Amino acid sequence: MKNSFNTIINSEAPVLVDFFAEWCGPCKMLATVLKQVKDALGEQVKIIKIDVDKNQPLAAKYQVRGVPTLLLFKNGKQLWRQSGVLQKDEIITIIKSHQ
Repeated sequence: MKNSFNTIINSEAPVLVDFFAEWCGPCKMLATVLKQVKDALGEQVKIIKIDVDKNQPLAAKYQVRGVPTLLLFKNGKQLWRQSGVLQKDEIITIIKSHQ
């Protein structure tokens, strides 16, 4: 998992990583929002979901203490992070500001 994650976040395009858990209600709400973001932006962004229960070392590496937590990467660098549910327009604005 680790190598493929590093490969993905080294993308030229922004990569939005959603650290989530199956038992998390807000995570389910955010999943719907992220689908809308992907529909709106298409190939301008990659969105990947990381289950913190199945990927604890990765969650620990990025100090994810609460879910959902979103991190935005580009060329392997973390550009932004926020915990909690955001609205579609907020997320799109953040992604576009880092293109």
